[in-house]
Amino acid sequence: MKVLDAANLSSAYRKTTVLYDVNFTVQAGTLTGIVGPNGAGKSTLIKTLLDLHPRLTGEVRFFGTDLTKVKKRIGYVPQRGSVDWDFPTNALDVVMMGLYGQIGWFRLPRRERKRKALEALAKMGMEEYADRQISQLSGGQQQRVFLARALVQDADLYFMDEPLAGVDAATERAIMAILRELKEKGKTVLVVHHDLQTVDQYFDHVLLLNRTVIEHGRTEDVFTRENIARTYGGTLRWMEGEAYHAHPVV
Repeated sequence: MKVLDAANLSSAYRKTTVLYDVNFTVQAGTLTGIVGPNGAGKSTLIKTLLDLHPRLTGEVRFFGTDLTKVKKRIGYVPQRGSVDWDFPTNALDVVMMGLYGQIGWFRLPRRERKRKALEALAKMGMEEYADRQISQLSGGQQQRVFLARALVQDADLYFMDEPLAGVDAATERAIMAILRELKEKGKTVLVVHHDLQTVDQYFDHVLLLNRTVIEHGRTEDVFTRENIARTYGGTLRWMEGEAYHAHPVV
């Protein structure tokens, strides 16, 4: 089943075109890495798909219909750097915000909302920080809280903008374990990712982007030297040897 279909999509910042003629579809139950060089439009792609940034042309369909009709089925984790972490709230309240769009949220007892939020925090190993102000958390802890907020939504389709950027190894493992669990439950996840050395380990599908879609499909078919070179141009060096397994390095 198609959960996302983008056709002839383009967008710009002021007079500079950032994305042009973007076409791709995403099937249910897949874990897709969105990969490309800096300035390729990866974050802009997610924002344009979700109507957080205006599009110049194109059509986007979610679950065969318009975004406005299925917003409750979609979760979004923005880049950590785009969030105001000085906002005076604690981790528990941030996660409970993820329940806002659910039917009957205002009728749902606070005790039930709190229980759901604490369960999501516990899944991310953050239950003991529930009452901690978000500004007092480390970068990795903040990322875990935002992922917990997405989990509590129980969405069918998730967009995550560089959830692994700047986190420690333990947090990276925890996040990837959750993403794989979501996939196993039939959820669909798209992740903006920057580390080329882990793409083939983490994702079953990859979308190579450089202002337009270079290639999209199963990782084993798409994530090749030729396609990576087409995506990154002359910015790559290939590290050979047993320690590198011929991985590209930007």
